[in-house]
Amino acid sequence: MRTPRSVSPSRRGVLAAGGALGIGALLAACGGSKGSGGSGSSGGGKDGPWSFTDDRGQQVSLPRTPHRIVAFTGSAAALHDFGIDDRIVGVFGPTKLPNGRPDPQAGDLDVDKVTLLGNAYDQFNVEKYAGLGPDLLVTNMYEPGALWFVPDSSKDKITKLAGSVALTASRVPLDRIIGRYAEFAASLGADLKAKKVTDAKARFEQAAARLRKAAAAHPVKVLACSGSADFFYASNPGISADLMYFRSLGVDLIVPDHLDKGGYFESLSWENADKYKADVLLLDNRTATLQPKDLAAKPSWAGLPAVKAGQITPWASEPRFSYAGAAPLLESLAQAIEHAKKVN
Repeated sequence: MRTPRSVSPSRRGVLAAGGALGIGALLAACGGSKGSGGSGSSGGGKDGPWSFTDDRGQQVSLPRTPHRIVAFTGSAAALHDFGIDDRIVGVFGPTKLPNGRPDPQAGDLDVDKVTLLGNAYDQFNVEKYAGLGPDLLVTNMYEPGALWFVPDSSKDKITKLAGSVALTASRVPLDRIIGRYAEFAASLGADLKAKKVTDAKARFEQAAARLRKAAAAHPVKVLACSGSADFFYASNPGISADLMYFRSLGVDLIVPDHLDKGGYFESLSWENADKYKADVLLLDNRTATLQPKDLAAKPSWAGLPAVKAGQITPWASEPRFSYAGAAPLLESLAQAIEHAKKVN
């Protein structure tokens, strides 16, 4: 769910990036873009010519497979799961928590072995990025043409330093996006038949089967939601990749009837938090959102039947697009539904 805390360009507008000193010199030193062009297929080997056409329809072509990749944290974590890790030299986006531990979006990525260009939106350090000598920038794309966590105000400077790959992250079911990440990782040289990858895929498939069985045996209504100080957000399962996939497996996800601009959710005042009669709450667990302990003081939250019944389960609303990253999400929701009862 792209809530206001997610900084979706379509809902928050362009956020100004801080002025960067010496960018012109850095651009000249790096020689501009590594190349992009028209249609083409992914390909290349470990050392040979490489090209890939991303989900904008833009092709990046390089004389050799990228060896210095900078990626959005979630994208880097997904590539790591497919076996691409030693070539990820930098990341941007939620990477470290205030206590220094890895942010959940970092997955199994060793965050101490990569250069952090910015831990939040609009913190992308362009000079540091240039200093890494990147071959390629990789990120998600929730809105057509929008590079996730790349500030619009410095996007042109950033994309001149290296080619970029954007992979769709919404409006397509989770399993298809994972397949696309697998295809991209394979183009970079990942071995999709490696035991680590095949074991993760088997776990994902088993988890999907379990969730399908749970949804059929326990027909409870589920609301994907997120809490902030002023609003209770009801998410749209027709646009978020994970929710789309859960629905395809039979999960009865509530569809809000008055969506905000962008279509991701409906903003409800806390007085109207009980608009939708949910048996299970799938609650956004990102660090920027309110969690049950934070929400306990809100009478309208405490009064929800699902809350009274303790039927709240965490929702990783920005999933990691790999089999290893997604399998636990399916398992968690399956377990919640297996133990849920109708409360409305």
